Amino acid sequence: MKIYTRKGDDGTTGLLYGGRVAKDSAAPIAYGTVDEAQSFLGLARAESDGELADILLHIERDLWVLMGELATAPSSRDKLTPGATLVTDEMIKHIEVLIDDISARFDPPTEFVVPGQNRIGALLDIARTVIRRAERDSLAAAGPESVVVPYLNRLSDLLWTLARWQEGTSLPTRSVQP
Repeated sequence: MKIYTRKGDDGTTGLLYGGRVAKDSAAPIAYGTVDEAQSFLGLARAESDGELADILLHIERDLWVLMGELATAPSSRDKLTPGATLVTDEMIKHIEVLIDDISARFDPPTEFVVPGQNRIGALLDIARTVIRRAERDSLAAAGPESVVVPYLNRLSDLLWTLARWQEGTSLPTRSVQP
Protein backbone atom coordinates (compact mmCIF):
# COMPACT_ATOMS: atom_id res chain seq x y z
CA MET A 1 0.00 0.00 0.00
CA LYS A 2 1.33 3.42 -0.92
CA ILE A 3 1.30 6.27 1.55
CA TYR A 4 0.05 8.74 -1.01
CA THR A 5 -3.42 8.64 -2.56
CA ARG A 6 -3.46 11.89 -4.59
CA LYS A 7 -7.02 12.47 -3.33
CA GLY A 8 -5.93 15.59 -1.45
CA ASP A 9 -4.27 17.20 -4.44
CA ASP A 10 -7.45 19.20 -5.03
CA GLY A 11 -7.16 20.87 -1.60
CA THR A 12 -9.64 18.61 0.18
CA THR A 13 -9.26 15.96 2.84
CA GLY A 14 -11.36 12.98 3.80
CA LEU A 15 -13.31 12.81 7.04
CA LEU A 16 -13.83 9.86 9.34
CA TYR A 17 -17.02 8.02 8.26
CA GLY A 18 -16.95 9.70 4.86
CA GLY A 19 -17.19 13.06 3.24
CA ARG A 20 -14.56 15.55 2.17
CA VAL A 21 -13.88 19.13 3.23
CA ALA A 22 -11.41 21.82 2.22
CA LYS A 23 -8.10 21.45 4.00
CA ASP A 24 -8.41 25.02 5.26
CA SER A 25 -11.84 24.48 6.81
CA ALA A 26 -12.43 24.48 10.57
CA ALA A 27 -12.08 20.74 11.25
CA PRO A 28 -8.73 20.12 9.52
CA ILE A 29 -7.33 23.32 11.02
CA ALA A 30 -8.37 22.18 14.50
CA TYR A 31 -7.21 18.58 14.29
CA GLY A 32 -4.05 19.68 12.49
CA THR A 33 -3.18 21.88 15.44
CA VAL A 34 -3.89 18.98 17.82
CA ASP A 35 -1.60 16.80 15.69
CA GLU A 36 1.14 19.43 16.04
CA ALA A 37 0.70 19.46 19.83
CA GLN A 38 0.77 15.67 19.90
CA SER A 39 4.13 15.75 18.11
CA PHE A 40 5.57 18.10 20.73
CA LEU A 41 4.23 15.80 23.45
CA GLY A 42 5.98 12.93 21.69
CA LEU A 43 9.23 14.89 21.77
CA ALA A 44 8.77 15.57 25.48
CA ARG A 45 8.00 11.88 26.04
CA ALA A 46 11.13 10.86 24.13
CA GLU A 47 13.14 12.95 26.60
CA SER A 48 11.30 11.50 29.63
CA ASP A 49 10.93 8.24 31.44
CA GLY A 50 8.88 6.73 34.23
CA GLU A 51 5.69 8.37 35.37
CA LEU A 52 5.93 11.43 33.13
CA ALA A 53 6.43 9.29 30.02
CA ASP A 54 3.40 7.20 30.99
CA ILE A 55 1.25 10.31 31.50
CA LEU A 56 2.33 11.77 28.16
CA LEU A 57 1.63 8.52 26.31
CA HIS A 58 -1.87 8.46 27.80
CA ILE A 59 -2.43 12.06 26.67
CA GLU A 60 -1.16 11.28 23.18
CA ARG A 61 -3.64 8.41 22.94
CA ASP A 62 -6.45 10.67 24.18
CA LEU A 63 -5.55 13.15 21.45
CA TRP A 64 -6.17 10.45 18.82
CA VAL A 65 -9.69 10.17 20.21
CA LEU A 66 -10.08 13.94 20.09
CA MET A 67 -8.79 14.17 16.52
CA GLY A 68 -11.22 11.42 15.51
CA GLU A 69 -14.09 13.45 16.86
CA LEU A 70 -12.91 16.62 15.12
CA ALA A 71 -12.44 14.71 11.86
CA THR A 72 -16.06 13.56 11.81
CA ALA A 73 -18.83 15.43 10.01
CA PRO A 74 -21.67 16.51 12.32
CA SER A 75 -24.02 14.25 10.35
CA SER A 76 -21.91 11.22 11.37
CA ARG A 77 -21.53 12.11 15.06
CA ASP A 78 -23.87 9.28 16.04
CA LYS A 79 -21.25 6.82 14.73
CA LEU A 80 -18.63 7.94 17.26
CA THR A 81 -17.71 5.66 20.15
CA PRO A 82 -17.21 7.28 23.59
CA GLY A 83 -13.57 7.06 24.62
CA ALA A 84 -12.47 5.69 21.23
CA THR A 85 -13.54 8.39 18.77
CA LEU A 86 -15.55 10.68 21.05
CA VAL A 87 -14.16 12.72 23.95
CA THR A 88 -16.00 12.07 27.21
CA ASP A 89 -16.52 13.83 30.52
CA GLU A 90 -14.59 10.94 32.12
CA MET A 91 -11.54 11.88 30.04
CA ILE A 92 -11.75 15.42 31.39
CA LYS A 93 -12.17 14.14 34.94
CA HIS A 94 -9.03 11.99 34.52
CA ILE A 95 -7.05 15.11 33.61
CA GLU A 96 -8.43 16.99 36.62
CA VAL A 97 -7.37 14.14 38.91
CA LEU A 98 -3.87 14.26 37.40
CA ILE A 99 -3.68 18.03 37.87
CA ASP A 100 -4.67 17.72 41.53
CA ASP A 101 -2.23 14.86 42.13
CA ILE A 102 0.75 16.50 40.45
CA SER A 103 0.01 19.95 41.92
CA ALA A 104 0.20 18.48 45.41
CA ARG A 105 3.84 17.49 44.77
CA PHE A 106 5.32 20.98 44.53
CA ASP A 107 4.80 24.52 45.71
CA PRO A 108 3.26 26.61 42.95
CA PRO A 109 5.24 29.55 41.60
CA THR A 110 4.38 32.85 43.21
CA GLU A 111 5.59 34.98 40.31
CA PHE A 112 5.27 35.01 36.55
CA VAL A 113 6.93 31.91 35.08
CA VAL A 114 9.30 32.26 32.15
CA PRO A 115 9.52 28.93 30.28
CA GLY A 116 12.91 27.34 29.90
CA GLN A 117 14.06 26.31 33.37
CA ASN A 118 14.94 22.95 31.82
CA ARG A 119 14.40 21.09 28.54
CA ILE A 120 11.43 18.95 29.62
CA GLY A 121 9.61 21.92 31.11
CA ALA A 122 10.24 23.96 27.97
CA LEU A 123 8.95 21.17 25.73
CA LEU A 124 5.83 20.83 27.86
CA ASP A 125 5.31 24.60 27.66
CA ILE A 126 5.57 24.48 23.86
CA ALA A 127 2.97 21.69 23.80
CA ARG A 128 0.80 23.76 26.17
CA THR A 129 0.83 26.79 23.88
CA VAL A 130 -0.04 24.65 20.86
CA ILE A 131 -2.89 23.07 22.84
CA ARG A 132 -4.15 26.59 23.63
CA ARG A 133 -4.18 27.31 19.89
CA ALA A 134 -5.94 23.98 19.27
CA GLU A 135 -8.55 25.02 21.83
CA ARG A 136 -9.18 28.27 19.95
CA ASP A 137 -9.24 26.47 16.59
CA SER A 138 -11.67 23.86 17.93
CA LEU A 139 -14.29 26.45 18.84
CA ALA A 140 -15.36 26.55 15.18
CA ALA A 141 -15.04 22.79 14.63
CA ALA A 142 -16.52 21.09 17.69
CA GLY A 143 -20.26 20.53 17.75
CA PRO A 144 -22.57 21.89 20.45
CA GLU A 145 -22.64 18.58 22.38
CA SER A 146 -18.87 18.15 22.17
CA VAL A 147 -16.55 18.38 25.18
CA VAL A 148 -13.45 18.82 22.99
CA VAL A 149 -12.95 22.45 24.05
CA PRO A 150 -13.20 21.77 27.81
CA TYR A 151 -10.84 18.79 27.37
CA LEU A 152 -8.25 20.98 25.62
CA ASN A 153 -8.69 23.70 28.23
CA ARG A 154 -8.01 21.24 31.02
CA LEU A 155 -5.13 19.66 29.09
CA SER A 156 -3.36 23.01 28.85
CA ASP A 157 -3.68 23.32 32.63
CA LEU A 158 -2.22 19.84 33.04
CA LEU A 159 0.71 20.63 30.76
CA TRP A 160 1.45 23.81 32.73
CA THR A 161 1.35 21.75 35.92
CA LEU A 162 3.59 19.03 34.48
CA ALA A 163 6.10 21.63 33.29
CA ARG A 164 6.30 23.24 36.73
CA TRP A 165 6.61 19.80 38.36
CA GLN A 166 9.46 18.88 36.03
CA GLU A 167 11.23 22.14 36.76
CA GLY A 168 11.22 21.37 40.45
CA THR A 169 10.53 23.66 43.35
CA SER A 170 14.12 24.76 43.87
CA LEU A 171 14.38 26.52 40.52
CA PRO A 172 13.64 30.24 40.60
CA THR A 173 10.78 31.92 38.81
CA ARG A 174 11.32 35.27 37.24
CA SER A 175 9.11 38.27 37.66
CA VAL A 176 8.46 40.69 34.83
CA GLN A 177 10.43 43.89 35.33
CA PRO A 178 9.00 47.18 34.04
